[in-house]
Amino acid sequence: MDWMKRLGMDSSFIDRHLNTGFSGGERKRNEIMQMAILEPELAILDETDSGLDIDALRIVAKGIQEVRRDRPSLGIVLITHYQRLLDELRPDFVHVLIDGRIVATGGMEIAATLEKSGYESFRS
Repeated sequence: MDWMKRLGMDSSFIDRHLNTGFSGGERKRNEIMQMAILEPELAILDETDSGLDIDALRIVAKGIQEVRRDRPSLGIVLITHYQRLLDELRPDFVHVLIDGRIVATGGMEIAATLEKSGYESFRS
């Protein structure tokens, strides 16, 4: 219940079957709550921003930040195709993958270049 409160989730969610009747944003928050409760050493969040409107994206990003505050040693690999989630979370490193290979590594400047020029600018 503590994590539900911290993630801004309605306590009635506890009585529902897993992800049954949840909106996209509620489902994503539920995934973040599972990450908080299960306490993995590494979390892989694959396209967590998929299907979220900007308000839901911000709520999910705040949930991820809340878990990281509680568990600063938690490693997170965040996979996304869009910069807006990165703008909310400010990652330590950005890696660009093309055809299964890391072709660029850096900070937010890499994400900005990708957003401006697309993947073509990283193909060699």
